[in-house]
Amino acid sequence: MSVGILGTGHYVPSNVVTNKDMEKIVETSDEWIRTRTGIEERRIANDDVDTSDMAFFAAQEALNEADIKAEEIDLILVATVTPDSPFPSVACRIQDHLGAVNAAAMDIGAACSGFMYGIITAKQFIDTNVYKHILVVGVEKLSKITDWEDRNTCVLFGDGAGAAIIGNVSEGKGILSFELGANGAGGKHLYQDEKQHLIQNGREVFKFAVRQMPKSAVSVIEKIGLNKDEVDYLIPHQANIRIMEAARERLGISEDKMAKSITRYGNTSAASIPIALSEDVKNGKIKDNDLLVLVGFGGGLTWGAVALRWGK
Repeated sequence: MSVGILGTGHYVPSNVVTNKDMEKIVETSDEWIRTRTGIEERRIANDDVDTSDMAFFAAQEALNEADIKAEEIDLILVATVTPDSPFPSVACRIQDHLGAVNAAAMDIGAACSGFMYGIITAKQFIDTNVYKHILVVGVEKLSKITDWEDRNTCVLFGDGAGAAIIGNVSEGKGILSFELGANGAGGKHLYQDEKQHLIQNGREVFKFAVRQMPKSAVSVIEKIGLNKDEVDYLIPHQANIRIMEAARERLGISEDKMAKSITRYGNTSAASIPIALSEDVKNGKIKDNDLLVLVGFGGGLTWGAVALRWGK
């Protein structure tokens, strides 16, 4: 048996904040944001909705799609840098809310790469027959660490959650190869300051990402001895349309073969890849037996990629 995805789910807040709305908050413009980032709007959670609430909603949907009961989950991994509180973990909070009484639970801190770290970690537990079903969630409430007076960052981020149930799938399907990496020396370019605000050196992060994301996307395809033109669909971290396009062009695939939820949700960090995956599964863009590449980068600096054959 191989290890793959049995079900997906996602949740985004109902509150839409457009670029025009951002023009009223800081000195910026819809055109400036769109042309440089690809973002047109983002979702912002209300004060009474925290990270664990969004994670719970996405997890419920993933369980339903996988037709797995909460009690059958052996481990919960939540990728987030915006937990409700330092402890208990978001994973423990949703374990309680879901009724996943048999699951171990922990959070993963790899910023925007967190979901990639999560599903690759889950694969190891299942490969070694330690666990059978693992819930992996990527979730962020970035609005609570955003400096709404910093026009360079506040236009970029949004809130949301995406989830996947990881388990055994048919031979030849599931995760075929992966890559994880980190460069701690680059941590100074993307971090949380003493005021708990997200700080980003956009120029340096862009230079890193536009190099690393295409490289990792190609690497996981080469590891399984396939050609780039065999990729059916690319799901990159939804951070910046220019970085995403660099990965797409390096793979040599057409625009319609790349997930593009950034226009509606902005950068949701660890949630961006699972939200895009869940949406495109449900709207039929991802089909059985498709070869997918999931690739992300984030604070740390970190990165991760997976080549995956879709289906159970």
